[in-house]
Amino acid sequence: MEITIAMIKELREATAAGMGACKEALKASNGDMQEAVKFLREKGLAVAAKRVDKESKEGIVALAEAADKKTMALAEVNCETDFVAKTEAYKDFCQKAAQVALEGKDIAETLKDDYQMLLTKTGENVKIRRSERFALEGAGVVSGYIHMGGKIGVLVELACEKAADPKLAEAAHMVCLHVAANAPKYVNPEDVPQAEIDAELEIKLNALKEQKGKLPPEQALAGIKKGMAAKFCTQICLLKQDYVADGDITVEKYLEAVSKEIGAPVAVKRFARLQLGA
Repeated sequence: MEITIAMIKELREATAAGMGACKEALKASNGDMQEAVKFLREKGLAVAAKRVDKESKEGIVALAEAADKKTMALAEVNCETDFVAKTEAYKDFCQKAAQVALEGKDIAETLKDDYQMLLTKTGENVKIRRSERFALEGAGVVSGYIHMGGKIGVLVELACEKAADPKLAEAAHMVCLHVAANAPKYVNPEDVPQAEIDAELEIKLNALKEQKGKLPPEQALAGIKKGMAAKFCTQICLLKQDYVADGDITVEKYLEAVSKEIGAPVAVKRFARLQLGA
């Protein structure tokens, strides 16, 4: 069967695949449009299989939110090059992935056809890496933020009885900005696993021993360990970090000030931070 320019154009408009790939698919399917689309999808999977050893460190973290802003979700999709990450087809897929995560569905299963077509279009090893979904639990607000054009995505949930106060929404946004910039791992020092603290102390004490030639007496060492552990928790715990918008106070002190303005306690229930490739 003769493959015409019109047929190639029709398939290209339906799939966004390249002209050459569309012509090849139509030839392989003897001009059958549905079979040609199937061919392109299968070819996309084949391309991905050949490139599984290629590193996928570029991509996008996308954000989706419900109309009532009580549920928000992030989705990270990785590719090999920044060039592909900037294409409209790739950005559209990432946004769809975030929307599917928002709906509480499995991204890979729900978007399997779109994923296969994306592989065909990009010719790269694309990975649906991870997602996060926050649905408001009780009184409070959920806030989301995308930093550096999709390099970092953040979700924050604040608990407060006066959820309608605009100052609470502003505070949640500011905490999002802080999380994006300072990359805390936990909310409170109490949340840090003892094993993680012990591992950090081992590193610090070995460095101290290397520097001094020996460790201080056990009586003094107990206080040193306590101080090291406290400093470590200050560095990795959200509430103890210096507030990014005012280095003279901690995030904890900032939220205490917001609580006074609102007239009700404000607490961080949880946060999530997705950094591209990290």
